[in-house]
Amino acid sequence: MSSLSQLEPRPVKSSSNTQDDIVYEHIFDAILEQRLAPGTKLSEEALGEIFGVSRTIIRRALLRLSHEQVVSIRPNRGAVVAAPSVEEARQIFAARRVVELAVTELAVANATPEKLGRLRTMVQEEQDAFARGDRGSGIRLSGEFHLELAHVAGNTPLLNFQRSVVSQTSLIIAQYEVGHKAHCSFNEHEELLKAIENGDKDKAVAMMKEHLDHIEAKLNLDGESASTDLHVVFSGVVKKNRR
Repeated sequence: MSSLSQLEPRPVKSSSNTQDDIVYEHIFDAILEQRLAPGTKLSEEALGEIFGVSRTIIRRALLRLSHEQVVSIRPNRGAVVAAPSVEEARQIFAARRVVELAVTELAVANATPEKLGRLRTMVQEEQDAFARGDRGSGIRLSGEFHLELAHVAGNTPLLNFQRSVVSQTSLIIAQYEVGHKAHCSFNEHEELLKAIENGDKDKAVAMMKEHLDHIEAKLNLDGESASTDLHVVFSGVVKKNRR
């Protein structure tokens, strides 16, 4: 999950993208799909080899990701995928509720048949991804649905903030989700989209709040996070057997 070798380039979204943009998008997508785990070291040298670009370009992409708080750049130690603490996770969800509810309200006001058609296509692609067992693509498409809502809302500052909190939420899910419970967001996206199509602002906003509540309810933010230290994980078992 955390290997940089999984950063296989996907089709470039626009031929006008710069090398910086391309590298940024691939790393962003890998984080959104949870192919890069929180805490993964992002070696400039390895990324440069993967994408065939200079370390200067890699450094610019990582700096851009750090501004969105999905990458942490540590002095003299390099960059890693961010690993939000429990308190940071709670704050991110609180911030996301504020921005998502505003985005939803504006999306209802600014929706057009063309914009709604794009959202409808994204929901279908998300459903298809989960149906074929491609959880990574499903999670990415789920995040992209929320980003597209911000496009529909037509507010650039909200879109920029949305992009940051959506990717940070993906990191939180990768770090704190309990047992990878069945992902049902596409069903809620379907119902949310119907409310937006019907111009029902109050229902759409209420459904978005409920949707975010469901995502947060799947997370273990009350206890300690899981450990990667086997001695810690099995310490209770060892002590019990020694009695």
